[in-house]
Amino acid sequence: MSNDTTLVLGATGKTGRRVAARLRLGGTPVRAVSRSSRIRFDWSDPGSWDAALRDIAVVYVVPPRVPGPVHAFVARAEAAGVRRLVLLSGRGADSWGDSAFGLDMRSAEDAVRGSALEWTVLRSSNFAQNFDEDVFHAPLVAGELALPAGAVPEPFIDVEDVADAAAAVLTEPGRHAGRVYELTGPRALTFGSAVELISRASGRPLTYRQVSPAEYAATLVEEGLSEDDAHHVAEMFVLMERGLLAGTTDDLATVLGRAPRSFEDYAVRAAAAGAWGAPTAVDRAA
Repeated sequence: MSNDTTLVLGATGKTGRRVAARLRLGGTPVRAVSRSSRIRFDWSDPGSWDAALRDIAVVYVVPPRVPGPVHAFVARAEAAGVRRLVLLSGRGADSWGDSAFGLDMRSAEDAVRGSALEWTVLRSSNFAQNFDEDVFHAPLVAGELALPAGAVPEPFIDVEDVADAAAAVLTEPGRHAGRVYELTGPRALTFGSAVELISRASGRPLTYRQVSPAEYAATLVEEGLSEDDAHHVAEMFVLMERGLLAGTTDDLATVLGRAPRSFEDYAVRAAAAGAWGAPTAVDRAA
């Protein structure tokens, strides 16, 4: 590895694996790490950090789910000779006020933005891929998604766009220094509308039902999440219902020089890949 190498944290996650692939394709030396990689990285084990940071110029930081560790990590990165940090955070993090949601991301932002290194923050709206790669997937396969989201829309962003933006920022030193980019899709959709589009693209009769945050948290606990994690996820919807994060931005176009992918484009690609199962017999006959 040279000292031009980019360290990609969370390399098995939704953005990390996509960012690493883009960097490699473009010829950037990459060290992609996770708890299971050859050079191991674990946020809960600071003893694993130094080997991951050795001879690294730039770090793509996907923060842990608890506040605090990124402060110590940034200090280690500075000591190791890292020059730049690119942090993945949440849309509108500085507008969350007294919400219990996102303390981990806000702590990570404080650490990165307060460092002596060149930094950029990518604040992303909810990924469209949450519907086929994450917590929303299993309920959709079963036929119904029930969430504590009502008429307030969300500007879902395609994770491929987030990865494109991250790869661009990571490979363009200086251009994005000290910038906070709010990344959204081209338009906001309610969760009910999103499920309707997925239903049409997949040919499956999928439905959406609004439930209370407490009911949703209880369901997540039944499915195996800890109570803390379940309440954290539910609190995100409480925050979204305030309506502060429903608007779209032009920040992706600022970074990439093009418009973001639409939710319809995502739904077609995921449906064609069989994300939500085969269409119904009626649709096949038609």
